[in-house]
Amino acid sequence: MEFLVRFEIAVPDGTPAAEVGAREQAEAAAAARLVADGNLVRLWKTSVGAGETATLGLYRAESEAELQAMLHALPLFSWMHVTTTKLESHANDPLARLDGGRPGKPPLPEPRLSMVYRLEATVGQPLELGEIAQVKRRIVPLTGGTFAGPKITGTLLPGASADWQTILPDATALGDIRYTLKTTSGELLYVRARGVRHGSPDVLARLGRGEDVHADEYVFRTSTQIETGAAALDWLNKGVFVSVGGRSSAGVVYETYLVE
Repeated sequence: MEFLVRFEIAVPDGTPAAEVGAREQAEAAAAARLVADGNLVRLWKTSVGAGETATLGLYRAESEAELQAMLHALPLFSWMHVTTTKLESHANDPLARLDGGRPGKPPLPEPRLSMVYRLEATVGQPLELGEIAQVKRRIVPLTGGTFAGPKITGTLLPGASADWQTILPDATALGDIRYTLKTTSGELLYVRARGVRHGSPDVLARLGRGEDVHADEYVFRTSTQIETGAAALDWLNKGVFVSVGGRSSAGVVYETYLVE
């Protein structure tokens, strides 16, 4: 179920600034957890008067009772005036996936993304194979790193991880990324991702020089497969995953999501 939630926050007079700051930090952390769990989808600010704003949030929950439990757990809830509206699908919704495009047919479930882990990996000196069949071939070793998510954490194993890249004439990079993760409990995960990184010539040139370029300035996406022999993590073998990547002078970051 989806809900539109409207918040107005009124800090009680005389509240110490330190308490306000601490609660705001805790609120940001709580929001990040709701995002990772797939419950918080979007947030907006709207003006309600001179210098005053309200927050609108799009939430997902199995029931209204589950939503209320989430909201009551927010660190700022006692200072909030909250209004919730349950959202229902509309036959004329342009985003609805209707059977055969015919109005009145039930839509298919809308995919949801849930964070699995964020991997921050270091990279070694690239191995330049040179130009082969009018494209450049490059191997970028992944030399270490750590990953963390709501259910799994651990390290990347060097020596069993690298990105086999194909560089097109316009500097677009096609990645065949394979790496091995070890959880803190000792389970091994084999990850293989097929990806593409593209952007404007200027941005790709800056990346090629090893400069730090914000990930919003280019597209770095992968389709990802995860395999493991650990019985407790068998859900990874059955999942469909996508990843968002970012490159920096220090290494590479992958945020991997389960498509539900």
